[in-house]
Order: sequence, then structure tokens, then C-alpha cells
Amino acid sequence: MSGNYRSVFDIIGPIMVGPSSSHTAGAVAIGKAARAIFQELPKKVTVHYYESFAQTHRGHGTDFAIAAGIMGFPPDDARVPMAPELAKKAGIDIRFVEEQGPSPIQHPNTAILDLSDGAHHNTQVGGCSVGGGAIEIRSIKVQGVELHPTGPLPIVLYLDRDKNKPLVNGLAKMLDRSAKLKKRQTKLVHDCELYEFDMFKYLKPQQIAELK
Repeated sequence: MSGNYRSVFDIIGPIMVGPSSSHTAGAVAIGKAARAIFQELPKKVTVHYYESFAQTHRGHGTDFAIAAGIMGFPPDDARVPMAPELAKKAGIDIRFVEEQGPSPIQHPNTAILDLSDGAHHNTQVGGCSVGGGAIEIRSIKVQGVELHPTGPLPIVLYLDRDKNKPLVNGLAKMLDRSAKLKKRQTKLVHDCELYEFDMFKYLKPQQIAELK
């Protein structure tokens, strides 16, 4: 097996609410990743679709799948088709825009989400569904500062408000030991430093608990 697939299940796809592993299950994963990066339930989300997503999102359930991911539902949750209505009841305004032209992150199944708390917290996440329910996050913009991960998950984001270099170096060593680092980026966000780590392997639950 080659490329970014880690197992045959990445190709077969997950247990899910249909109709499409790429356009539905993958879209749930993009919404969920965007919510995780935003770190709270957003008040407003604008979803920009490109290429195949822009042409087929209604028929393939991509709209309710994105909303389900933002709400934190798994792809096999019976509430997935009802997610837009449930999001509205939760006070989330989700809008969908069909964009013209090529994907800015170079994939036909592209959704770029602008998330906001309605005040000063704004984040943009660009994701694409690469098949079998698997996704890549190819762009992240936090408070106007843009990062470009390698794409495949997992990634770790850390906002260092104290500019504690020894702590960050310790974090990098722990991630490399546990999951093998692929790439590391640093960006200045106002008076803080935002670190982004791309890894080859997913962390185990106890390792995530240790990070927290």
C-alpha cells in the first residue's frame, strides 16, 4: 500500500451515514477537524466549496455532513442528516457557498471553513476529502496568520503565549518519540508563537492525556 493510506480501511471507508465516503464521511471529518482547531463551538461558519464539492454537495449530503462534524457527531450517528437543523437550534449560523475556479488547496473535494465566535476569534481551515473517509488539512489560518501542514492527519497545534522554548523543545521531542515528526512550523500570532507539528502516527489516548 502506498501514498498516504495507512490501511485497507482507509480505502474501503468507515461505517457511516451515506451516501458517499468521500463526500459525506470525509466531510464529517473536515467539520470535526475544523471544530477541534477552533477549540469551541463557533457561532458562525461559512463553508466555501470548490470543484467537485461545489457541484455535488447537495446530492451527496456534504452540507449536513459538514454541520455534523462541527457538532461533533461521528459519521455513523443517526443525527448526521439532521445536523443543520440541530446546529441552528444550538445557535450556529452555517452557510454554504459554491465557489468558481480551481481549489486553492489543489484538490477537487475541497471545503474551506471560516469559523467565528461572532467577535474576535476567527479561524479558517482548508480541508479536502481524499477517499474512503480520509481527509487532509492543507491550510490553517489563525487570526490572519496562515500555516500549511503537509496534509494528512495527525497534526498538533500549540499556541505558546509565554514563548517557553524549553517547553516547546520538550514537546517536539515527546511527539517525535511517540509519533515520529514529519514537519514543524512556527508562526508569530500577535505576541504569541503558534507551533504546528505534522506526525506520521496517531498518538495513543494516554499520550494525548500526557500532552494535555
